[in-house]
Amino acid sequence: MPTLVVLPTYNEILNVGEMLRTLRAVVPEVDVLVVDDNSPDGTAALARELAEELGRIHVLARADKGGLGHAYRAGFAWGIAHGYDHFVEIDCDFSHDPKALPDLLDAASDHDVVIGSRYVPGGRIPNWTWSRRLLSRGGNIYASAMLGLGVADSTSGYRVYSRHALETIGFSSVRAEGYGFQIEMTHRARRGGLRVAEVPISFSDRERGESKMSFGIVVEALGLVTLWALERPLRLLRRSR
Repeated sequence: MPTLVVLPTYNEILNVGEMLRTLRAVVPEVDVLVVDDNSPDGTAALARELAEELGRIHVLARADKGGLGHAYRAGFAWGIAHGYDHFVEIDCDFSHDPKALPDLLDAASDHDVVIGSRYVPGGRIPNWTWSRRLLSRGGNIYASAMLGLGVADSTSGYRVYSRHALETIGFSSVRAEGYGFQIEMTHRARRGGLRVAEVPISFSDRERGESKMSFGIVVEALGLVTLWALERPLRLLRRSR
């Protein structure tokens, strides 16, 4: 199954080289698309150098910093246009261990969406504070309960989508960014009747570079979940008529 790893970057020059080399070593059969949001630190230039050295690496350089969801939408569109069947989401900062990717790809052979989950048996977050665990776990419980997701980790950004899943979800019209993007993709996958699996992963905080997480991303996600939950009864009412 032709597979594309979509790797969003912004000021990841401290991580992108090692990430690309690790991906090539762990999953040599996949291609990689670096979607760079005009990083001023030279991330895209380094990625292009490594593309020549390692092969099967492409760079999509964008003019502005558009956010995580926007980067994934652009990467998915590029991949579909170039004939790929499966698409991987992964962070460039090694919070997602590339060595777990073969397990996710194995599960993708008979599922439409595979989520690398911190909150199923075997999942781990070894170095988080209790307050951060509470915020993340509570947000996931809230999203699942409000939207009927039946997923333990709807905010996880380590995933594999089939081409069919992306087309069913209608990824190009997904509105959210950050955590909200992952929740909205999960919500649409469930609404579309797609087969969703969770595979346990270990999640670690970045060691190099600056985190892109912000309070605004959390607020956006919680606000959108509430909005979508309010829309559910209206949608069910329309179907019953």
